Amino acid sequence: MLSYSPSDFNVNPLMFYYEVTQACDLVCKHCRASAQEKPADDELATGLSLRLIEQAASFPRKPHICFTGGDPLKRTDIFTLIQHAAHQGLSVALTPSATPLATRQALEKAKEAGVQAFGISLDAPSAEVHDAFRGFAGSFAKTREMIETAKELQVPVQVNTSITRRNFHLIDALAEYLEVCCGEGGGVMMWSVFFLIPVGRGLEEERIMPQEYETAFAKLWHHAQTKPFAVKTTEAPHYRRFVLRQGGNPLDVPRPFRSAKDGGIENGFSPFQRVRSRAPLGITDGRGVIFVSHNGKIYPAGFLPVVCGQFPQDSVVDVYQRHPVFMALQNPDNYQGRCGQCEYRYVCGGSRSRAFAVTGDYLESEPDCVYETGQDNVYLGG
Repeated sequence: MLSYSPSDFNVNPLMFYYEVTQACDLVCKHCRASAQEKPADDELATGLSLRLIEQAASFPRKPHICFTGGDPLKRTDIFTLIQHAAHQGLSVALTPSATPLATRQALEKAKEAGVQAFGISLDAPSAEVHDAFRGFAGSFAKTREMIETAKELQVPVQVNTSITRRNFHLIDALAEYLEVCCGEGGGVMMWSVFFLIPVGRGLEEERIMPQEYETAFAKLWHHAQTKPFAVKTTEAPHYRRFVLRQGGNPLDVPRPFRSAKDGGIENGFSPFQRVRSRAPLGITDGRGVIFVSHNGKIYPAGFLPVVCGQFPQDSVVDVYQRHPVFMALQNPDNYQGRCGQCEYRYVCGGSRSRAFAVTGDYLESEPDCVYETGQDNVYLGG
């Protein structure tokens, strides 16, 4: 598989997110989907889900597909969907929730069906804070168990952490804890740090202040250089600007491992290889990313609730390549305000989801960025 270039994103996403269900037994404080106990009545049935996966595989370059939710393990046909995606030549990731459904048998079955990476959420280095965040006593212990099981199964893990006011002060402690989770033989290969978008139940959470992002970025950059796992941000693309200004090169695209001997998973794909020799691509909402909801609605991203199409009536390929919203998002010169004039707009561009949530305009400036064009130094310590 060849590396992506920015020009690819006019016709082809790197990441295809499919929210297979909104059903979940957790009540996470930040949940975009406001997940519910039972599947929605309009959830795509198995046949339509298989057709959607086939469309995802029909892009000029096959994207990586991530089965998310809700809790994808709440779908009784999830292993069928995984297997079909793998047979279509897609690299597959799964984001199971830390509930009793995530047994060793289930994770092993997911691997056998074709999953090549797990996304597992951890929001604090202690049960007290994490369980309160996830709304389920025992979630912390279950999360640690899932990470250990994935390590034993030799499936790479991306740990997903949501940063809000309640755990901002725990970034360093969590990084140290994840280093322990790595242990001998791998484990956590990527730390993906998500910065809150005020949608869904996330409206009830308090996001951090703009200047505090710079403090968080400094901590993340330190850990990216000193810990055995890679670090990236989700819905905070201005981290790339921070890293570039430190003389670094942010990681924002996966690359395949060819075999176990060069550091990867034999006959598999790891989306966690560090890539330090190329320019960052500027992946952001609708630009390298597409999201399809449980009922077939097509969005630029899971946190950008602007409906651009409806599967199966609309082709996900046509929507990504031709819909006016996607086309606008794919050209950073369309961005407004400070983002539209910023010299980092092609590698950052700001969170289009947060711009929409705060201003109602997905092309407006990133509201949580303090950088001004040409500014020598925006990091004020902390």
